[in-house]
Amino acid sequence: MSATPQAPPYSRKNPFPAKLLVGRTLTLPGSEKETRHYEFSLAGAGLQYEPGDSMGIFIKNNPKLVEELLEALHFSGDETVTTKEGETFTIREGLLQHFQITQPSKQFLEAIAEKSATRLELKELLNPERKRDLENYLWGLEIIDFLLDNPSIRFTVEEFVRTLRKLQPRLYSVASSLKAHSEEVHFLVASVRYESHGRMREGVATTYLADRVTLGSEVPMFVHVAKGFRLPEDPSTPVIMVGPGTGLAPFRAYLEERGADGASGKNWLFFGEQRHKCDFFYQEQLEDLQKQGVLTRFDTAFSRDQANKIYVQHRMLEQSKDIFDWLESGAHFFVCGDAARMAKDVDVALHQIIEKHGGKTPEQAAEYVETLRKEKRYKRDVY
Repeated sequence: MSATPQAPPYSRKNPFPAKLLVGRTLTLPGSEKETRHYEFSLAGAGLQYEPGDSMGIFIKNNPKLVEELLEALHFSGDETVTTKEGETFTIREGLLQHFQITQPSKQFLEAIAEKSATRLELKELLNPERKRDLENYLWGLEIIDFLLDNPSIRFTVEEFVRTLRKLQPRLYSVASSLKAHSEEVHFLVASVRYESHGRMREGVATTYLADRVTLGSEVPMFVHVAKGFRLPEDPSTPVIMVGPGTGLAPFRAYLEERGADGASGKNWLFFGEQRHKCDFFYQEQLEDLQKQGVLTRFDTAFSRDQANKIYVQHRMLEQSKDIFDWLESGAHFFVCGDAARMAKDVDVALHQIIEKHGGKTPEQAAEYVETLRKEKRYKRDVY
């Protein structure tokens, strides 16, 4: 008798349809942001993730933008498209879930430059030496803007599709531990919405989750393993976590995991946002973890609550001696969040702390930090 064939494990090529259980806004009235908490069911998936991992989420574009594009392109939406991989679907379906339809690709810009009466400026900007100028020019502009600004331009369906990139799944850090939430995965996501060039813009994935995924809907997802951003193997190792904004996500998972394991290692969290009264995510849970002794130390930086803006790096410098002592006793140092500014500022503060309390020159402090990196004790998940 032949064995029953095993269902293939869920993966990027075979994502699991996870059902939305909870989607709620964490920010309160008075906040300038919209940050949300999501819980998805993984029941029956057999999926295993570790704190520090991410989930890849397959998303869809905004149907309203799809219809605007079809109108601007003079397409009915029912024309068929065949991809390089041999998949066939209507252009409407393609724009909804297969192609990236906001940021213009180089191929699209080249096609516009070829077809447009005002192509000279764009052609010049496409010169590789003008990369920075092109980035500045494109800020807040999308494919739809070029089509509306050049109404006389015509594309065939095949021509237009050739200029589009594939819509990729988005990676989000898991904000939960399976030991605390069996067969579930949680996320902490800030919805991106802003105005530019007279139009409202939105983050494709963040507003898909916020506006168009209803309770009980299924969203395809898969585990993206991040071995380089894991808790130390020894549960007695102390950890320092710096996670302002949605950078808090993996550290909520870490704390849940260490709490569930009864890990003896000390945990120190630095969290920052704009305002204490409306931007303090998971306040009750974090304060409970403090009472339970899971969260040993907890420092917050609410930048807009006083005249001088205070950020997580300022709180680090205030506690610099203790941070150095923790590092000297083997602590791992984690940073998650904004790469452009926060992570750089935190890195500068870390070097200053080591110089000051280790009695080191800037070069020796840099060596110390490099050693932390090599020993996998300084880990960053920045974006």
